[in-house]
Formats: sequence, structure tokens, C-alpha cells
Amino acid sequence: MLIQLIKPEFQELIEAKDWVGLKEVLADVPAADIAELLVELDGSVAVVVFRLLKKSVAADVFAELPSGKGVELLELFNKQQLSDVMSNLEPDEQVALMEELPGHLTQSVMNSMKPEDQKQIKKLLGYPEDSVGRLMTPRYVRVKSDWSIDRSMKHIRKYAEVAETLNVIYVVDDKEHLIDDLRITQIIVAEPDETIANIMDDSFNALNAFDDQEEAVKMLAKYDRVALPVVDSDGILVGIVTVDDVIDVAEEETTEDMQKMAAMDALDDYYSQTSIFSMVKKRLGWLIVLFVGQILTALTMGQYEELLSKIVFLSFFVPLIISSGGNSGAQAATLVIRALATDDIKAEDWKKVFSREFISGLALGSLIGLLGFVTLIAWELIAGNPFGYQMIMTALAVALSLLAIVLFGNFIGAMLPFILTKLGLDPAVSSAPFVATIVDVSGIIIYFSIAILLLGNILL
Repeated sequence: MLIQLIKPEFQELIEAKDWVGLKEVLADVPAADIAELLVELDGSVAVVVFRLLKKSVAADVFAELPSGKGVELLELFNKQQLSDVMSNLEPDEQVALMEELPGHLTQSVMNSMKPEDQKQIKKLLGYPEDSVGRLMTPRYVRVKSDWSIDRSMKHIRKYAEVAETLNVIYVVDDKEHLIDDLRITQIIVAEPDETIANIMDDSFNALNAFDDQEEAVKMLAKYDRVALPVVDSDGILVGIVTVDDVIDVAEEETTEDMQKMAAMDALDDYYSQTSIFSMVKKRLGWLIVLFVGQILTALTMGQYEELLSKIVFLSFFVPLIISSGGNSGAQAATLVIRALATDDIKAEDWKKVFSREFISGLALGSLIGLLGFVTLIAWELIAGNPFGYQMIMTALAVALSLLAIVLFGNFIGAMLPFILTKLGLDPAVSSAPFVATIVDVSGIIIYFSIAILLLGNILL
């Protein structure tokens, strides 16, 4: 990788304070790699390096920085540097930055911007948090249906430099209602005297400014587009969302889901940029919840103290049995959560999922139960214990417990995401540890109930 090659030279030039040489080296380095190098530097040094970059490159580098590092640099910038950076950022990048700023910096940054940029940012910030409106950019090219191809091309050339993308050109009516979108190639290959209306098909897909950002991820993937138009509630074109912005959202959403599935609150920033205090705060709550769950497990075990004192060997199989249920539940929960996230299934498909997971749980439970039965018989025979009715019934109790608990774990893991979705909560919080804790408590009850039923008359 390029960054690994230049990193030693980069460090040497900084230590030698050879700013001229450093400026020459950075001239050919991609913005994303420069940002990665800046993250590792102290703020005061990073600001000096940042000043060596061209204004347009500096904005691209700043857009690639983690929010924590970006805020650190903003606090060290002078007014001119603030103005240069903010004026060269895309509107959606400006909005993303403003969302992360602490209160004391917000006004300073806003004051450094041009009046027209301030007005635009305030408009975009007026949309709900995590909505498409916060993600879109108003820098696009639009044409009218009665324009000729020649006139349209002149218009496109005029505004090409400020547009975020020219892959798609949007067609609007006199009141700015979106009526079509055209690939730039359709316009290029058309005859100069032909009108836009002649190459339109009046078919397009658009996002609503108030849609959740996840909707943009799904639609861009579904229709394989590099950009999608955004309209307001009246159908007026107000911006576009591009695939590069959506990739960032998709990464954030996936990271958030993975963290929640690990039984913790999602981090607000990158792991490396998160303080230890914040990390502890994000993880402590769920650890306490799971701790309480394990206390319930211990209390449940205590209810069978008399039984365990008479049949000590039953306790040997507790970890085996409840872990099987927890593992089965975690598998089901992961499959269902991901299917819901990708729209493979909907909340109303719970009956279909229930039947599928019931059959799957029954099959898995039967196979694991059979394995447990055979393993226990083999274990007893190897230990030299006589083969008889008691051995068979003990193995049967373990086997039936495995069947019941794996089936129950599968049911909990599959249905809990639907229940949380119905309650308006994120299904990702039905994490593997959470499901496992539920199955632990119920698994003990199931196991000892079956043991008492099959072995009570023999051993008690």
C-alpha cells in the first residue's frame, strides 16, 4: 500500500521540520491516505501539515478524517482556515460536520461560512436527524423537458464544475417538480436539435427527504444507481444522494448493528477515537443487565438444590445443555436480524419465519439430542458403568432436554427481533448474549423438569 511506503519518509520529514519537502511528498498522495497519516499526529503538528495542502485537497482530506480528529483540528484553525475548509466541503459533508460539533464551536464555524452557505446548511439541518435530507447535496444539474439537446448540453457544461455528479441529469417542470431522470449518455448520443421530452420515458425512482438514511442504502443497491434524486412531500426536487455518501451510511449502520449484537450501545465514533470512559459507559449498562440475568440463572439453579444434592451427576450436563440452547438462539437471532435489515423479510412475515425456524429447531434439536444420547452412553460404558435401564433413562433425559432447549432457543432467537421491531426498537439489541441469558434461565427449568419426570421414581 502507498501509505505504508510513505509513512517512514513522512515521519522523518516532520521530525526534521522539512515542510518544503513534506509539501512535495504530499502533492501526489490520495486524500484518504493523508487523512490516515494526520490521525496519528498531535493536533498542533497536524494543523501545520494541513496548512501545506492545497485548499481543494485540504477539504477532501478533512472530509476523510474521523469526526473526533476533525473537531480537534477545527479548534486549532484560525478564521481563514475555517473559512477555506468549510467553503470547499460539499453541503452534505458540511452538515455531517455540524452534527458532530460541540456547542462552543458551532457558532464559530457557522460565522466562518459565506451567507449563502449558512442559509443552505440551516435548511439541510432542518431535516430530521438520520434522514435523507441530512445526507443529500443540492449540487446537481437539472434541465427542462422542452429544452433541446444542444441547449441542455450548454447548461450542463456551465454547471458541471459545481455539480457533485454528472452521471444523471434530472428533468423538472416549471414548478421544479421532478418528472424524469436521464443518464448523461442518453443526452450525449441524442441529436442536437432533438428535445429532452423525446428521450424521456417518464420513469424514475426517488427518495423522500424525510426517509430514513437506511432507505437510501437499500434503494441505491436495489436499482444499482450511482445517485438518486430526493424530493419533498410535494414532489419538488430538493437534492440528490450519491453512492459515496451511502457507502459511509451503510458502514456506520453495519458497525452499529455489530456492536449492538455484542450486547453494548453503539459507539459514537471510531474505536480508536473513543475515550476509555466513553467505552466503559457504552458497555457497562448491558453488562449489568446480563449480570442480573445470570443472577436469575443462579437463583433458578438454587430452586433445584435438593434435587442436585441427591443426583449430583445432573449438574455435570448443565453447561452442555444450556450452551446448546444459547448457541441455537444466537444463530437464529443473527439470521433473522440480518434478513430484516436487508429487507429479505418484513415484520409481517413472522408466521413464515416461525414455521421455518420451528422445523429447523426440531431438526437441529433432534440431531444434537441424538448426539448427546450416544455420547452419554459411550461415556458411561467407557467409565465401566453397567449398561441398564438407569443409564438409558439418564441419556434419554439429556437427549430430550437438548431437543427441547435447542428448539426453545431457536424460537426465542427468531421471534425476539420481531417483537422488538413491533415495539419500535432496534432488533439488533436482541443480541447473542441477551438471547443466551434468556435461554440459560429457561433451559435450567426445562432440563430439571424433564429429569424429574424421567428419573424421579428411580433416583429420588
